[in-house]
Amino acid sequence: MIPASVTRLDTNQSSLSELASSFVTAGDVVVRRTVLDLAPQHQRESLTELRAALDHRRGALFTCGTELAGRYTPSDVGFVDPPIAITATGRRFAIDALNPRGRVLLPRLHRALQRPEVADLVISADSITGHVPAGASDFAEEERTRQPSVFSVLRAVAGVFANGADDRLGLYGAFGYDLAFQFEPIQQRHARRAGQRDLVLYLPDTLLVIDHRRGRAQRIEYDFVCDWTSTQGMPRTGVSRPFVASAAAADRSHAPGEYGAVVETARVAFARGDLFEVTPGQSFFEPARVSPSVIFERLLERNPAPYSFLVNLGSDDFLVGASPEMFVRVTGDRLETAPIAGTIARGADALDDSAQIGRLLASEKDEAELTMCTDVDRNDKSRVCVPGSVRVIGRRQIEM
Repeated sequence: MIPASVTRLDTNQSSLSELASSFVTAGDVVVRRTVLDLAPQHQRESLTELRAALDHRRGALFTCGTELAGRYTPSDVGFVDPPIAITATGRRFAIDALNPRGRVLLPRLHRALQRPEVADLVISADSITGHVPAGASDFAEEERTRQPSVFSVLRAVAGVFANGADDRLGLYGAFGYDLAFQFEPIQQRHARRAGQRDLVLYLPDTLLVIDHRRGRAQRIEYDFVCDWTSTQGMPRTGVSRPFVASAAAADRSHAPGEYGAVVETARVAFARGDLFEVTPGQSFFEPARVSPSVIFERLLERNPAPYSFLVNLGSDDFLVGASPEMFVRVTGDRLETAPIAGTIARGADALDDSAQIGRLLASEKDEAELTMCTDVDRNDKSRVCVPGSVRVIGRRQIEM
């Protein structure tokens, strides 16, 4: 799917050793990595084909469309036909082999999941299923995020592939809001739709990586050896499921005026001190007349944000979006966040930009929201960071 046309700058032994290498992960998986430099004339073609493939094949594309020194660099990372998919609903999980290459990895993952917090563990030729029961009701607050949950499963899987040789090999996908219920005893008041999944993650074995600033594109291929069985030579295949345009009518979750009534109820509760933060939601539904890749391309044209994504989640579910906000970044033992409160359209020129910035900085609402976000962020990070190490290093900074 990603064109195999490549160029190698030279063919001496040193160059070849840089393109093909092997390493052993913490879970005793032997990984052979091959890095192929795509010829410049194939870079745009590769990206276009990858986008189109995601209309009917599982995978994902993550794009950074802006540049900011020290934070963002224009780039793309994507893949199709991953060998492994991990899904969870509530406390039940499944790890599915999506092709024969994935079946090679299942026995090793099954052994990694044989731990006390995992129950009902069952393996078949194509999947592993199980359940993570809730842990003890009494525990130290700093141990909350370490209580048994589906994240226990993710830690075990990530541990199998952990290594110090490659920072691309890993899990890619999406997390749902309901994962908060894994840690917080909050009563659910609304029914969930049938088939809802709280997370979908993929382990890819082929990556397209493009660094637009350097003008460099690479195809990275991984092969695995587990228990003397290798994926070498196995086809990198997947199921094709054509996208079908929706025939549904437009709809919304609230009748006119209902959302405003929710906001007024919240305002009264804030005044009493019953609420510190609340996010009322309203959903709008429009039929998809064009494919997800077309929607994604139009979104990039209108909003070249630092974090844009197109994910085929399987089961006719797609995730398309663009965000200016860096939610979390982990580099070694350093954890960084950059909450954003207040966005506004760019001006027609530098003077208009300056006027728009003035409006943002003068907004009491945006300042109050940013203060709230910062406090919530510090509280969340204090659960997982070294005590006393959480600090604000910049505030109310403008990003263009």
